[in-house]
Amino acid sequence: MNSLFRATPGRYRQWLHRSVAVVGLTIVLVIASAVPALAAPGDLGGVIDALRTWIVRLLVGLATFFLTVGAIRYLTADGDPGAVDQAKRGIRNALIGYGLAICAPLIVDALRSVVG
Repeated sequence: MNSLFRATPGRYRQWLHRSVAVVGLTIVLVIASAVPALAAPGDLGGVIDALRTWIVRLLVGLATFFLTVGAIRYLTADGDPGAVDQAKRGIRNALIGYGLAICAPLIVDALRSVVG
């Protein structure tokens, strides 16, 4: 681990790219696991429930991605105020994403009441 902190900026970027790739793969797997749930239901209520589940999974996956990227940016900022601000914005966006994921079932239920 000490070699990471003594590394050149190129090594930091390489580490950042690999971390983002792992998180991106995780998001793709979360989305892929939600797609079969959309095809399974036969009635409108089942489709709406599957849609709600898929939206929540997507929002949680994206929020986790932004939280991870923000945390990595914060760790690698090395005191640069611009990089620290970018990291804080990424973390803030992740928290907003988690908030939307919490509100997604409410939004889908409101749509269900409008549709019938």
